[in-house]
Amino acid sequence: MTRRPLLIGNASGFYGDRSDALREMLTGGPLDVLTGDYLAELTMLILGRDRLKNPDLGYAKTFLRQLEEGLGLAHERGVRLVTNAGGLNPAGLADAVRALAAKVGVPVCVAHVEGDDLTAREDGALTANAYLGGAGITACLRAGADVVVTGRVTDAALVSGPAAWWFDWAPEDHDRLAGAVVAGHVLECGTQATGGNYSFFTAHDVRRPGFPLAEISADGSAVITKHPGTGGVVSAGTVTAQLLYETQGVRYLGPDVTARLDTVRLTDDGPDRVRISGVRGEQPPPTLKVGVTRIGGWRNEVVFVLTGLDIEEKADLVRAQLAETLEGVADTAWTLARTDHEDADTEETASALLRLVVRDPSPDRVGRALTSAAVELALGSYPGFHVTTPPGPAQPYGVFASTSAPATQVPHTAVLPDGTHIPIPAAHSASPGEPAAPSASPGEPAALPASPGEPPAPSAGPAEPAAHSASPAFEARGSGGGAPEGVGGAAPAGSGAEPRETVRAPLGALAGARSGDKGGDANVGVWAESAPAWHWLRDTLTVDRFRALLPETRGLTVHRHELPNLHALNFTVTGILGDGVASGHRFDPQAKALGEWLRARHLDIPVDLLPPAQRPVSAPQPAQGPAPAPEGTGP
Repeated sequence: MTRRPLLIGNASGFYGDRSDALREMLTGGPLDVLTGDYLAELTMLILGRDRLKNPDLGYAKTFLRQLEEGLGLAHERGVRLVTNAGGLNPAGLADAVRALAAKVGVPVCVAHVEGDDLTAREDGALTANAYLGGAGITACLRAGADVVVTGRVTDAALVSGPAAWWFDWAPEDHDRLAGAVVAGHVLECGTQATGGNYSFFTAHDVRRPGFPLAEISADGSAVITKHPGTGGVVSAGTVTAQLLYETQGVRYLGPDVTARLDTVRLTDDGPDRVRISGVRGEQPPPTLKVGVTRIGGWRNEVVFVLTGLDIEEKADLVRAQLAETLEGVADTAWTLARTDHEDADTEETASALLRLVVRDPSPDRVGRALTSAAVELALGSYPGFHVTTPPGPAQPYGVFASTSAPATQVPHTAVLPDGTHIPIPAAHSASPGEPAAPSASPGEPAALPASPGEPPAPSAGPAEPAAHSASPAFEARGSGGGAPEGVGGAAPAGSGAEPRETVRAPLGALAGARSGDKGGDANVGVWAESAPAWHWLRDTLTVDRFRALLPETRGLTVHRHELPNLHALNFTVTGILGDGVASGHRFDPQAKALGEWLRARHLDIPVDLLPPAQRPVSAPQPAQGPAPAPEGTGP
């Protein structure tokens, strides 16, 4: 008999997320399992520094505070808790949970997963942790654990591990596991799946989005939804945005399975319900990713406020005055942000910001003496001199790098509630040195056969384009008229067809985007909400045009991947974030807003693709009557 769907939710997307989310999820509706994701590259550095101060720490302390009330609620409702809050010390957190349970009088069985810590193998590392899969979590739940604490597992493993326990899947059930991994990827960042950080946020009330949950079926398909009455929205767009977040290419590699993102199908399943189906899985790679953090050196910064006239000349003066002081500093970076407006009616909007960032192996070269030298210019520099903060000491900064280790050499271990240690064998993978499956050229995913009796997957998308509130003043022009080189975008409707009328408009009038970091790289996922817009986006947003729209990516390696089922493109920009978020290499160190910058860039967009409210007055308006459904979304 097929078991009913697993109801699994998320109550944390990062270390520092809403503290009341655990209670909200436990009391808002039925659940079988509640997960919490607390780890990220920067978090590992933070926990590493905690562990230096106290070897008994190294875990997310906020999880314990949430459990003071949440542990009893979970016990009353029969909800299992699975979290990676163990960080660098899962055994320590498991013991702390047991102590808390005894204190509040809640009888629980606690287990943990360990073996990911490879710090001893990496010379000079602050932390080094392999990304484990979900099999250890599965083993702990099978042994009756009410709470499972892990260290560094993949974020999606918090969902795929419980799903494998619930349905008793085998390691070879690649399609089912891949479906759960995709659902886990949607849930892992919490409210990003329910309208948070969403390009089209003005179309919904997202002031306090509820946390997401998934109803996972025995075949690996899932419905993404949220508890009734909670804020935000679950739509094909919000799910697409999260699917594109921090992914690279069409193959989503994991320790248990390789999920094919180009096979994902999204369909509307009712209000705030989106079904994920059709996900294909392949063997996992023979190696595990290992995230390594190190103390990279010392950094400091000063931000000078430049107000009114002669902004460039004022910036040049400061640079010249500090040139001698900065001699010998290993790395110096000046950035002038022209936030000033001409004839501004407030002082703040009349001001620009000149940012100096310095890095060096020695704290002395970039310490308080340097920032004091900057402030000492106050009475002898440009008119209106002031800075945003007083002189400060140097601060250590971290660097993140990823390497790999053979899965068979990582001691993945489930420590059961009774203390028994169960070794978890590495998943059966492709042979060393070979890809998990035949690779396709970048941007050209290999075609997959349909399952027996199934037609090829159609393009997916919502039934109607989302309403957008932005209404910029568009300049009407002919096809390609006057566009800067590389940022045009108008294309003939077809071979031999008349050129389409276009307007100069932001890409975001048609496309959503979600961006994020992977070590020193950034990814930018871009999607269209109708089939015609997708065809234009696919043909227009090439790597060359991407670089032209985002000049900071010029000179960097950019890979482009197509995901037709999602009407999406995914770009990976190598090296734009330097040594990762902890190094503070860039103004936006995690590339969180890179996608929104791309959406704000203007290019020539065919008038007929724009929502009627955003078309110029002279543009042809749609005929009265019901609009046809976008391609692939009809009955």
